[in-house]
Amino acid sequence: MAQRSFFFCILALGFFFGASYAFDPRPLQDFCVADLNSTVRVNGLPCKDPATVTVDDFFFRGFKSAGNTSNQYSSSVIPMNVARVPGLNTLGLGVARLDFLPGGYLPPHLHPRGTEILIVLEGRLEAGFVTSYPNYKHYSKILESGDAFVIPVGLVHYFRNLADKNTVAFGVVNSQNAGISVVSNAIFGAKPAISSDYLSKAFQLDKNIVEELQSKF
Repeated sequence: MAQRSFFFCILALGFFFGASYAFDPRPLQDFCVADLNSTVRVNGLPCKDPATVTVDDFFFRGFKSAGNTSNQYSSSVIPMNVARVPGLNTLGLGVARLDFLPGGYLPPHLHPRGTEILIVLEGRLEAGFVTSYPNYKHYSKILESGDAFVIPVGLVHYFRNLADKNTVAFGVVNSQNAGISVVSNAIFGAKPAISSDYLSKAFQLDKNIVEELQSKF
C-alpha cells in the first residue's frame, strides 16, 4: 500500500509538471473538451459546446490491466490521450501505461514536441537517452519500483526490461500531442523508400544489408 501511495505521489508530480510547464499553448478557459466529430482544422481540436460536456469527458478506465504484449517488442503502450479523453484537449498533457515482458523493450524513438517523465511501478527497467550533436552522449539508468527518470524533449531514447518478470511503468509527457518517431522505422521504413545507395554510405553498411533492413520495415 505504501509503495502504491508513493507511486501515485510521483504520478501527481508528473501531472503538475505537465500542466505547469507544457510546451503546448496555455488554455484561455477552464477547459476545452474536444469535439471529435468536428471537421474544423486547428492547432489541436476545436471545443465542443460546454453545455454538452459531461464528467465522462474527463474520465478514463484503461490502466487497470496490461496491454497486448504479443508482438516483436514484447511490450505494450496504452495511451491516455485526447482521442480517448476529450477533456485533455488544450491542457498540454499525455499519459501512457507501459508493460514489458521479460526481455521486452521499446526501440529507440523520440518525441519531437514533449519532455517525458518515466515512472516505474513494478519491475526493473533500463531507460536511456542520447544527446544531440556534437557530443551524442549516452545517459542511462536502471530504474527500480518507485523510481522516475526524465527524457528531455526531442532526444532519442529507449527502454528495456531487465527483470525476470513483467515490468510496469507510466510515461507522462507535457504535450497533448508529443508525437513519436521510431528511428528504425523512420530510416528504413520510409514511404517512398530512401535510396539504399545513400543509406549504405550514410550508415557505412553494405547495400545488401540496407535493403534487407528496409524489407523488415
